[in-house]
Amino acid sequence: PQRQRHFTVTRRKAGILPSLEDLLFYTIAEGQEKIPAHKFTTALKATGLRTGDPRLKECMEMLKVTLKTTSDGALDRHLFKKCVQSNIVLLTQAFRKKFVIPDFQPFCAHIDELYENAKNMSGGQVADYIPQLARFSPDLWAVSLCTIDGQRHTVGDTKVPFCLQSCVKPLKYAIAVHDHGTEYVHRFIGKEPSGLRFNKLFLNEDDKPHNPMVNAGAIVCTSLIKVMNFMNKLAGNEYVGFSNATFQSERESGDRNFAIGYYLKEKKCFPEGTDMTSILDFYFQLCSIEVTCESASVMAATLANGGFCPITGERVLSPEAVRNTLSLMHSCGMYDFSGQFAFHVGLPAKSGVAGGILLVVPNVMGIMCWSPPLDKLGNSVRGIQFCTDLVSLCNFHNYDNLRHFAKKLDPRREGGDQRVKSVINLLFAAYTGDVSALRRFALSSMDMEQRDYDSRTALHVAAAEGHAEVVRFLLEACKVNPVPRDRWGNTPMDEAVHFGHHDVVTILRDYHTQYSPQASGPKENAEQNLDGML
Repeated sequence: PQRQRHFTVTRRKAGILPSLEDLLFYTIAEGQEKIPAHKFTTALKATGLRTGDPRLKECMEMLKVTLKTTSDGALDRHLFKKCVQSNIVLLTQAFRKKFVIPDFQPFCAHIDELYENAKNMSGGQVADYIPQLARFSPDLWAVSLCTIDGQRHTVGDTKVPFCLQSCVKPLKYAIAVHDHGTEYVHRFIGKEPSGLRFNKLFLNEDDKPHNPMVNAGAIVCTSLIKVMNFMNKLAGNEYVGFSNATFQSERESGDRNFAIGYYLKEKKCFPEGTDMTSILDFYFQLCSIEVTCESASVMAATLANGGFCPITGERVLSPEAVRNTLSLMHSCGMYDFSGQFAFHVGLPAKSGVAGGILLVVPNVMGIMCWSPPLDKLGNSVRGIQFCTDLVSLCNFHNYDNLRHFAKKLDPRREGGDQRVKSVINLLFAAYTGDVSALRRFALSSMDMEQRDYDSRTALHVAAAEGHAEVVRFLLEACKVNPVPRDRWGNTPMDEAVHFGHHDVVTILRDYHTQYSPQASGPKENAEQNLDGML
């Protein structure tokens, strides 16, 4: 009894019952007194978050420090709280499946299947117009994705650096619009698909390049930007490098681009005072920027996330720049296959001759596929297959109707009802006063009296937090027992009295009376306190 009383007092001093940290501890501990550190990191990875995520830096540093103080590599509730409290909001979202892809592991299993399916494809030629591109093995194949919440998955050769080539075009266009605005950029470049090869010497009737996704438009776009700092931000400071060998090769084999440059200069397509040859050098340099599949997937996810980098939370591009870029990628991003791709896949994408396809599922995720063998139009054979298969499986096509395309998978919705039955969501809804969530749970036949590790019910939590509407709903609509006792012997009435929630005390008192046989000890105690309060 002495220890129990001490326990109650220490808990009471904490104020909020239970804390988010407690709820998270219960979720992961699954009834145990301690959480082994590896169990926490494994559970974290299952949500899609990486331990190296910049947003979890404080948590991971504290975990390292804390583990040095434990003999068994496990965290009790107090130590766990210490580790997670600085990143609790993000962690709570992750474990409550509040990310855009709630059931992340099953979704990743589907991605792996699509990857394997495309891996079996042969055909296509590795680009060889510059020696650096020809050096890549045709067997290389990688897919990385990053959701707008920073969930990551990667399969294949995702750490091998390769050059962005034309995949850089939408990024530099986005940077130009971010810096100068739509109106200024489109004084120099059109917005229409050209219907011609990407490297044609041909302008539209206003003597402008057709769009920023063809070479002429990309060369003019290059004259408008400062870039490397942006690239690093777009990639959340993940790998962005530079291949000098590719740059030199591009320059030496760039006769067509020099011809386009002089043609643009003759037609006065550049802003006044532009040095055309240095702009061409810069254009070749941008094509020679190196990424990995992993870092490029973060760039794509920044476009999917309206210009905010998902893993740093930093705004990198304006909403206007992102909207324009995605629109042009949708109509012009896949060379002469753009119309077909828009029809069959229905997502903004940009391909490059190194074998990359930068794919954006707006408001959901960014994906980078990379495989060097290209089809006759210059697009990655395996990449096209993967994108097509993805949209056949999931309702990601821009014109898939969410309501009436029942045959497709919607990974944005949770599968199964395992979470609906979970005590953690019930207590969380009670803790935040979310009556509409509680109504949903009750409608789905959830046991509204289920208890957590400390034998606390939703009613305990709602009473402690003073959520009168929740208390009334649980008692009147759900007919829960008004006097359950937690492991310290406290009833919801005790909680309401202790925290001074008069309105909750009044509601509970009526129901207390009806349950008097079960409430003898705590009821008397609570009613004495109640008299003092009133």
